Amino acid sequence: MAYVLLALAITCEVAATVSLKLSAGFTRLVPSVVVVVGYLAAFALLSQALTRGLGIGVAYGLWAAAGVALVAIAGTVLLGESLTWVQVGGIGLVIAGVLALELGGRTA
Repeated sequence: MAYVLLALAITCEVAATVSLKLSAGFTRLVPSVVVVVGYLAAFALLSQALTRGLGIGVAYGLWAAAGVALVAIAGTVLLGESLTWVQVGGIGLVIAGVLALELGGRTA
C-alpha cells in the first residue's frame, strides 16, 4: 500500500509541475489551481507512504527519479521541449542511483 501511495504522490507532483509551466506565472486560473492542489495532494500522499513504513531515503529517491523522468517525458511529449541523449543518459543515471539506494537498503 505504501508504494501505491507513493506512486499517487509522484503522479500528483508531476501533474502539478507540468501545470506550473502551463500556468504562465500563475496568470492562468485552471493550471494554477492544479499546481496548488497537485502539490498539496503529493505531499499528503508522500506523508502517508512514509507513515506506512517506507524509508525516507528510498521514498524520496523514488519520488525524485520518477519525477525527473516523467516530467522530462511530459515536457517532450506535451510541451514540445527537446530532450537530448545526454539528458536521457542523465535520467538513466538518476534511476540507477535510486535502484542502488533501494537494493542497498534491502541488504542492510
